Amino acid sequence: MLGHSVPIAYAAANVLKVVPAAETKPTTPVGDADDICIWIHPTDPSLSIVIGTDKERGLNVYDLSGREIQRVEHGRMNNVDLRYDFPLGNEKVALVTAGNKDESQSIAVYMVDAQTRKLVNVAARPLKLNTDAYGLCMYRSLKTGKFQTIVNSYGGSVEQWELFDNQQGKVDGKRVRQFEVGSRTEGCVCDDEYGCLYIGEENVGIWKYPAEPDQTWQPAARRLVDVLGPRGHLSDDLSHDIEGLALYYGPDGTGYLIASCQGRGVFSIYRREGDNEYLGTFRIVENDARGIDEVTNTDGIDVTNAALGSAFPKGLFVAHDGSNKDGDETNFKLVAWEAIAGAFQPPLKVTTAWDPRKPKARH
Repeated sequence: MLGHSVPIAYAAANVLKVVPAAETKPTTPVGDADDICIWIHPTDPSLSIVIGTDKERGLNVYDLSGREIQRVEHGRMNNVDLRYDFPLGNEKVALVTAGNKDESQSIAVYMVDAQTRKLVNVAARPLKLNTDAYGLCMYRSLKTGKFQTIVNSYGGSVEQWELFDNQQGKVDGKRVRQFEVGSRTEGCVCDDEYGCLYIGEENVGIWKYPAEPDQTWQPAARRLVDVLGPRGHLSDDLSHDIEGLALYYGPDGTGYLIASCQGRGVFSIYRREGDNEYLGTFRIVENDARGIDEVTNTDGIDVTNAALGSAFPKGLFVAHDGSNKDGDETNFKLVAWEAIAGAFQPPLKVTTAWDPRKPKARH
């Protein structure tokens, strides 16, 4: 059943509007942007970066103004995520994983060099999947301390991999869980503190699963957060895919789950805690003053509560734009979190207190 105490009904009205503050360089002439993750610099947050996938070539790294500072051409990358403090050699690193469609459908593994703000390949080998590399997210178990990558497939299969140091300065992995969602799934995100995994079944709805691989998967173990169709808040059109999922972490286990609905071009927000109560929907409109167009056909999204210097002092939301400018380009739009929070009544939380390098178990 849905995680709501009262019946819900789709409403096309009351979509709030927010304006982007910046955008990245387009991926044209041959690229195709898709998913992103935000890396927060450990000592100077203004030097934080946005890591975006290019479904034709690899990964692109951008600064907070949208300027490209690195291009990693390593095959057709679809989704990307990261976790901090992975033990590698004698140090703890920010580990980045991405699904690579070219290397026999595998997981690519990088670390962020904090000095250069660039990606370094640290894979011991291509971690070859039993399914296709489509959606991807990461999980850091606060129960076991293990780091994992979860990969979703076009056909609905899910593989969970444990990652570890191979004692030679590289990252290896092993498959620890595999299950079926039901149909095509891409967007996913893990809440490390609550130990749960959200998965978007594209033409059905948003599911909530246990994230720990030692829990035997049963159909009854998952819970439906929201659905496509007249009974849900996402869209009344079943062809309007659910795509990106992201988590905004607030204090004491609070915060928000955010989902993008590609065909409708909007983003729905739910409470992170409890039964994920629906709070409202917004879209990203054009910023004429800065020559930035609206966001449409969104795939991936990411968000952080961190204060990122003068550019984004109260947090940042990043969304893929599948039809930039004249429609022949794709890129990513950067939105100040307070612009989103202030559009809601009552306003959403704005907090910079939560540290992604210091999560606390809440399950």
